[in-house]
Amino acid sequence: MRQAFSWVLPLLLAVLLVGSIVSPLHAQGFPAPNQTMPPLPPRPWSSLTPAQRDVLSPLRDKWDTLPPRRQQTMLQKSEHWVTLPPEKRDEVRLRIAHWQAMTPEQRKEARANLQQFRQLPPQERARLHATFEHFQELPPEQREKLMQQFRQLPPEQRARFQGRPASAPGGQ
Repeated sequence: MRQAFSWVLPLLLAVLLVGSIVSPLHAQGFPAPNQTMPPLPPRPWSSLTPAQRDVLSPLRDKWDTLPPRRQQTMLQKSEHWVTLPPEKRDEVRLRIAHWQAMTPEQRKEARANLQQFRQLPPQERARLHATFEHFQELPPEQREKLMQQFRQLPPEQRARFQGRPASAPGGQ
């Protein structure tokens, strides 16, 4: 069994570090707010163009509660997204929806993991990205089987493959 995991566990590490982190954050891509700009007025959902509403549809329920700066950022992004082919727009919609469905704790963890990923040497990032791409090319059944095998590992072993210290006894 150890031999079977020799390539599986690095693959799963890449999935955990890259797939669940980079995709949702890539869709968000928010710049840091500029503190010198005057306050922006909120934009109600009804004031958006049909193209903007189409792209930003995953945010429909939360749009009117978003801070005006976030609304402005998303509107700027939507200008670019409208120029994308339909397949890419669908991909963006899914990423936004996935990010919105995450809990605040999951988002915090995703941001922390992305920061950790960005601090890796370029060669290591490239290796993890290639491993993630390989994992994505696997049939869904095989991906699920690998994920189940990973979940069945003892917490200490999972933590070691994720680059974290093992938790204290009774933890996780």
